[in-house]
Amino acid sequence: MSEKLMDFEEAVRRYDPVLGLEVHVELGTATKMFDAAPNAFGARPNTLVTPTSVGLPGALPQVNAQGVEYAIRIGLALGCRIASSCRFARKNYFYPDLSKDFQTSQSDEPIAYDGALEIELEDGSRFTIPIERAHMEEDAGKNTHIGGHDGRIEGAQYSLVDYNRAGVPLVEIVTRPIEGAGERAPQVAAAYVRTLRDIFRALGVSEARMERGNVRADVNVSLRESPDAPLGTRTETKNVNTFRGIEQVVRYEISRQAAILADGGEVLQETRHGQADGTTRAGRVKSDADDYRYFPEPDLVPVAPSPQWVEQIRESLPEMPAAKRRRLAQEWSLSDTEMRDVVNAGALELIEATVEAGTTGQAARKWWMGELARAAKDQEIALEDLPVTPAQIAGLQALVDSGRLTDSLARQVLEGVLAGQGDPEEVASARGLEVVSDDGALLAAVDEALAANPDVADKIRGGKVQAAGAIVGAVMKATKGRADARRVRELVMERVQG
Repeated sequence: MSEKLMDFEEAVRRYDPVLGLEVHVELGTATKMFDAAPNAFGARPNTLVTPTSVGLPGALPQVNAQGVEYAIRIGLALGCRIASSCRFARKNYFYPDLSKDFQTSQSDEPIAYDGALEIELEDGSRFTIPIERAHMEEDAGKNTHIGGHDGRIEGAQYSLVDYNRAGVPLVEIVTRPIEGAGERAPQVAAAYVRTLRDIFRALGVSEARMERGNVRADVNVSLRESPDAPLGTRTETKNVNTFRGIEQVVRYEISRQAAILADGGEVLQETRHGQADGTTRAGRVKSDADDYRYFPEPDLVPVAPSPQWVEQIRESLPEMPAAKRRRLAQEWSLSDTEMRDVVNAGALELIEATVEAGTTGQAARKWWMGELARAAKDQEIALEDLPVTPAQIAGLQALVDSGRLTDSLARQVLEGVLAGQGDPEEVASARGLEVVSDDGALLAAVDEALAANPDVADKIRGGKVQAAGAIVGAVMKATKGRADARRVRELVMERVQG
């Protein structure tokens, strides 16, 4: 049954939205957080497990040191304070994919806390997100429901459980209430998660592939009468793993909750589930005092990173994405708008790699944001999934820069590269597409064109030099676009006026 909604613009005029985001990132360690099972994606179900992964009696956990280091890297990148000592705890609840009936997590002693992250919206404005904490925990397994609609449990005949993901190291980043976003709340939420995704990749702590669930967000939304009023009742939409989905969830929940409040109703505090059409549906009622019966994990000692180790990690941090974008925009002579377009198209890393392969930022941008972007759109795939490498694009531009290809010929060569016919040099040679630069061959074509158009030569001699364009066009046609048009024009003028 569809729910009553208020127009979004009216909703944000009447109510003040407040957000809260809990973002989970799977860490790219070689093994799981508390045992030696491989941490990998795509293996046969239940093949990447040990007794510890599934909580068999007598199996003891051991902390993954690299997982701790990655958590500290994330905390430092988010401006957090790093705890001198912290503990793991048992978060007790039962799901079939959590076979030991508890999740090893952190409760009141996170590894990192009190941070903030500045994000940039598509219009270039900036917004600061307050971060309460970043804590370490493990992932659960995965349930697959068979026979229900769209893989959901409703109507399913039975369920299968894969424990390969059980124990994969996670860091969960929890914001404080995000206030003041107003009508920009959907964009703020999506931009925040996008910024985190970019940071995870820059830090090298995760592949951060959202389609694989490496990064997913629990989206909390509440409304209040005004910015001075107490916080309203929130809903939490679980495990949203697309930027568009995050925007849709925030818009929908604002419109849904506003309609309830306007009718004098009360918003129910509950978990919800995002749907493919951008709506959400009710899950279970959730209280602020959920009794997970947290208690310290008795099988793990406290984690106490030394100040020296933390400083070593801090010094090893790479340039953060926002600073890097500003630097590259200056080096590549791109405006703020051009750089935002590059980022939004997912082309930044591709352009950077193309520049590193030996061309200019402007030239690399021309190809990736032009012909290649159109090819990706036509094929309905991401830029990075096109069958062409940055090195090939740099090689293509080198052929243009050397005069061996015109831009028009280069586009034909690119078609061959995308078709899997080889590198630009190979395609240009096989298709006979290189520019004809030999004066002898060009003069023969010029003479032939002049002989066929004697009136044009007379016009040029009479001072109408623009008439030379007709001869240049005829030569370009005769050479199938392979002639150097500038050189052809010079030869025409020499022949007619010499």
